[in-house]
Amino acid sequence: MIGYYVHHHGSGHLTRASTVAAACAEPVVALSSLPEPAAHPFAGWVTLPADPPLPGAMDADAGGALHWAPVESPGYRARMRRLVEWAAAAGPRLVVVDVSVEVAALLRLTGVPVAVVAMPGERDDPAHTLAYRLATAVLAPWPREVYDPAYLRPFAAKTTWTGALSRFDGHPAPPAPQPGRLLVLLGTGGTEVTGADVDALAAATGWPTRAAGVAGRPRSEDVLADLHAAEVVVTHAGLNALAEVSAARRAAVVLPQSRPFAEQHATAAALDDAGLAVVLPGWPAAERWPAVLAAARERGGAGWARWNDGSGARRFAACLARTALVGAPA
Repeated sequence: MIGYYVHHHGSGHLTRASTVAAACAEPVVALSSLPEPAAHPFAGWVTLPADPPLPGAMDADAGGALHWAPVESPGYRARMRRLVEWAAAAGPRLVVVDVSVEVAALLRLTGVPVAVVAMPGERDDPAHTLAYRLATAVLAPWPREVYDPAYLRPFAAKTTWTGALSRFDGHPAPPAPQPGRLLVLLGTGGTEVTGADVDALAAATGWPTRAAGVAGRPRSEDVLADLHAAEVVVTHAGLNALAEVSAARRAAVVLPQSRPFAEQHATAAALDDAGLAVVLPGWPAAERWPAVLAAARERGGAGWARWNDGSGARRFAACLARTALVGAPA
C-alpha cells in the first residue's frame, strides 16, 4: 500500500493525487485535512487534524530549517501525531508527499520511504533542500525539456519528470473550438482577478465569455465541456490549471498569480520561453484585450503537446511502483 499526503491549500494537490491514484495498480491511501470527497479513487482516506495558523506562532520555521513547525501549537502536534500513528499501524511501502517538508521529514525519520513532489519556483532554501535530500524519489509534474530549474539539478539522478498530468488525459480528442468563445479559468488557491475585470474583457472584445474560479461567479459544473467550448482560455500558471488547458489543446493567455517562492512566475516564464502560450505579467487594460486574444488565437494550442503528452499519470504511477519496490522494508 502507498500513502499520499495531500496538501489542503487550493484544489490542485487533490486533483493531482486523485489522477495518480486512479493510474496506480497498488492501493493508495490519502492523508489530508481536506474533507473526504463524496467519490474518489483512493483505497482509504485518513482525515488529519486541521492546523490553522495561530496568532503569535513561535519559531514556526525552526530557525529557517523548516517552513511550518510552530512551537506549542495543539493543531500541529495532533496532526503530526496522527501521521506517525497511521504509519506505525498501516506500514506503507512508500508515502508520496504533495507537499510538505515537515511531513516528508517526519515520515522519513520513522523509517518510511518518501517520494516528494517538486514544485516550480525558487526552491533552493534549506527546507526544500532537506526534503529533496531525504526523498527516495522526486517527481516533477512537468516536462524537463520545457522547464529545468537549477534547484533540481543536484537531485537529477532520483528525479522523474513526468510531464503534466490531467484528469482529462485519455479522453477522446478535443473537438474543434467554437470560434470567438472565451473561458476565464482560475483556481481556488486565490486570484487577483475580479468579476469586474472579466466583465470589462467581455465588453472590450465582444466575445461570449464564461468565468470559472472567479470570486462571485459560479463554479463550473463541467470544466472539460467549458474548455472544449472555448477558442481561447485565460488562466493562471498553476500546474493543475495548465495541465487541464494543455489536455484540451486550447490556445491560452497565462497570467501568473502571486504565490510563495515565485512558483507561478517561474512556470509562466518557462511557457513564454517555449512559445506555448501568450504570457502577460498582469491583467491588461480592457483596450488591450482584442490584440492579446488575436495573438493567442494565432499561436493556437497544438504546442501544448510538449507540456502534456497524455502519459504523465502513467509515468508518475510507474515511478511510484519502482520506488516502492526499492524502498520497501524487508
